[in-house]
Amino acid sequence: MDLEKYLPTEIINFFLVLVFSLLIGMGQRRHHLSQDDNELFGTDRTFTFIGLLGYVLFLFDPNGRVPFLVGFVVLGMLIGIQYFHKIKSLKDFGLTTSVLALLTYCLSIMVFTQPVWLVLSFVVAILILTEMKRTFRTISKKASQEEFTTLAKFIAFAGIILPLLPAENIADFIPVSPYQIWLAIVVVSGVSYVSYLIKKFLFPNSGIQLTGLLGGIYSSTATTVILARREREEHTGLQSVSAIMLANGMMYLRVLVLAFVFNSSIGAMLVWPFLVQFVVAYILSRVVLRRSGKQGDAKPEIHETESKNPLELKTATIFGIMFVGFGLITQFVMEHYGDSGVAGLAFVIGVFDVDPFLLYLLQQNSGLLAAMIALAVINATNSNNIMKMIYALGLISKSSRKLLLYSFLVLVVSGLIISAAFYYIYC
Repeated sequence: MDLEKYLPTEIINFFLVLVFSLLIGMGQRRHHLSQDDNELFGTDRTFTFIGLLGYVLFLFDPNGRVPFLVGFVVLGMLIGIQYFHKIKSLKDFGLTTSVLALLTYCLSIMVFTQPVWLVLSFVVAILILTEMKRTFRTISKKASQEEFTTLAKFIAFAGIILPLLPAENIADFIPVSPYQIWLAIVVVSGVSYVSYLIKKFLFPNSGIQLTGLLGGIYSSTATTVILARREREEHTGLQSVSAIMLANGMMYLRVLVLAFVFNSSIGAMLVWPFLVQFVVAYILSRVVLRRSGKQGDAKPEIHETESKNPLELKTATIFGIMFVGFGLITQFVMEHYGDSGVAGLAFVIGVFDVDPFLLYLLQQNSGLLAAMIALAVINATNSNNIMKMIYALGLISKSSRKLLLYSFLVLVVSGLIISAAFYYIYC
């Protein structure tokens, strides 16, 4: 229902300023419950009056806004006097309440000039940030000096370097551009970086199952190796096998997201094959977990020192070299053996690393059929599973080796069946 048909705009805006100012003030009241009212700048009523003051002064001159600006200066001076008095008497240098008072004063101009969704977002942000003081303090304690450098790297990778790179191929015989290479690095690193942050700051002591889930988003190969090694060292048994299968299931969702990012038409073709594979891996994980006789484990499996930063320059350089190398190999195979040769090549390359090869296929426009690209992606993930199975079997304890082998074989065989079915349907 359009309220402006029944109520004047000024009345609607009045209630918005009133409610939002009161909410901010109540948030301050809750945040300072342990303090004496005489020590506070103000809470619910004070903030409501500040918001209404801004509303009244804005109405005096909605176009020139001179009274509103004068009121802002006067309020700022009064808050400044109160702030220095607080420092002198309480030795408290906190500036949050003073800044919130000025932001509350500005609510009226936002309500009159900006869409409601933006004003709501503004108020919600204030309320949430006010209550997250302890959370930010905890995160700051967990963050090392390198974390902020890492964030700066990612911003530089995505926002500065990427837009400046040329979109033309490096050379006639190198069928990729610097932009394509760096875009692939940014996207893959970004997905891994998000998983890295979640693991480090939200779930630093996650159990084995959550480690497998988050690790599969970060890198299913690294997670498989780490979990298999720790199973042998710490005797976690079949719970580690269950987490390994879950990590490999998450790989399919990760690759599916990357496919939609770079080539939505191919991503749409991969929906049913990869969802089926994810379900197979998830069922295997649950069956193995039930076989272990436990439903979870509180013991942390990947320590923070083992969660490598995904934005290391060395990692990006290796990824870029592999991207170009796989591009040259793929171009050669396509010219001499056609589309079917590329689908077969995927089995070989998947043994090494799937991401550079897959992202090259998803970005290139050299005439390969979309169905053949999707088939190559499926084949690469199948051979990558074989490689991870070999790694895990060499690292895991003898008691868990048999069930790990059977689980991987089921996953690989189901992948081969899906590959054959996909070829029959689309090719």
